Amino acid sequence: MSIDTLNWKILKCLQQNARQSNAQIGRQVGISSPAVSERIKKMEDSGIIEDYHTTVSYFEAGYQLKAIITLRAFMGKLKPFLEKVKTYDEVLNCYRITGNENIVMVVILKHQKHLEAFIDQLIVYGESKTQIVLSDVVKNGYIKPLK
Repeated sequence: MSIDTLNWKILKCLQQNARQSNAQIGRQVGISSPAVSERIKKMEDSGIIEDYHTTVSYFEAGYQLKAIITLRAFMGKLKPFLEKVKTYDEVLNCYRITGNENIVMVVILKHQKHLEAFIDQLIVYGESKTQIVLSDVVKNGYIKPLK
């Protein structure tokens, strides 16, 4: 399915606020609520729209630290780690990447001791590097039309 100009407008509305009604979106993009609904359904069915979710403030939920951790897996430890990482509650996102490191994770932690304990769990899988996030400069940026 191709994404035409109208679908991009609908996607922009949904990325700004996925809870707004189809009628509200329709008023913004200039089509009827049923037409918006039909277009959204087609984009969901084709996989363009993958999911809807709620963003929770990690800080307000009681976590004091957000960190980015890279891991360079030891020989033979990458595949076991790829399974283990799915069980860590601290991991918000995990990416397998190219370059010197194999993995990048975004994690949230209660405090410094929690960070230390988490890093201790990683030691058996490889060498890690940790950066503490000070603030979000761009957070959940919108996907825009290709130029």
